[in-house]
Amino acid sequence: MEGTYNKDSGSKGIDVHVHLRTGDRRTVTDPRLAAAQAYFKTAPQAQGVDDIASLYRRIGYRAVIFDVDQESQTGLKISNDEVAQAVRSYPDVFIGFASVDPWKGKAALKEIRRCATDLGLRGVKFQPLSQAFFPNDKRFGPIYELCQELNLIVIFHTGTTGIGAGTPGGQGIHLKFGKPIPYLDDVAADFPKLRIIGAHPSWPWQEEMLAVARHKSNVYIDLSGWAPKYFPESLVQYANTLLQDKVMFGSDFPLMNPERWLKEFADLPIRDEVRKKILHDNAVRLFDGSPEETSVR
Repeated sequence: MEGTYNKDSGSKGIDVHVHLRTGDRRTVTDPRLAAAQAYFKTAPQAQGVDDIASLYRRIGYRAVIFDVDQESQTGLKISNDEVAQAVRSYPDVFIGFASVDPWKGKAALKEIRRCATDLGLRGVKFQPLSQAFFPNDKRFGPIYELCQELNLIVIFHTGTTGIGAGTPGGQGIHLKFGKPIPYLDDVAADFPKLRIIGAHPSWPWQEEMLAVARHKSNVYIDLSGWAPKYFPESLVQYANTLLQDKVMFGSDFPLMNPERWLKEFADLPIRDEVRKKILHDNAVRLFDGSPEETSVR
């Protein structure tokens, strides 16, 4: 992997959850995207790499970028190389994560190693609902073993999703794959050196995600995909106290605009010293550290 996150980059913080559309997904319209936009009540936003970099430079934040490989479900190929190229083009803005479809087996393992060693990507993004898998399925253990070996951070979608929301049958999406306990908790327990981010407020299982993050020092939470004014009270309480070192800013761009997220987050009753941790310090420590070094204090 290429170096570490530059603590002295001068950014206000890190948005740890920003989507790119690469490969086939950049040119082929996914019918589920319209449902997600309606769910979030957002108009389509410019998703070109140059536009995204300009946005984050303007607001003074860095961004963790990735696509989601769900080829076994959609037939669409993504390109981790395009993510790596975006990082090379804007190293002051972007931190790149790979994505692999876990159903690809040995090919997924080969791609993870290539992304880490050849492309310098820092982690792997999984979306169990759209990829249709239970994270704790033993068949996927070799994937986590390799990520652990390569010191890669992994991000798992948790909770419900805007994908397919409000459509008959949810366009085939099964919400059960997003339940933190037992699925994500089992992964954290079985791979204690694997640094895991549970993405999004995990409604309707928010209390489960809080419990996992509190119990497992290798598990973190990003706050992406929800407008902060709708955050559950328990999430705000724990972020402000017991989990203040384990919660991080994430927007879910382009479905959630980071400027809207930051504006609403400023209105939450978060202590000033904790606000800085959520926006900046926790992500910096996670990206620069090892599982032992990033344990809750």
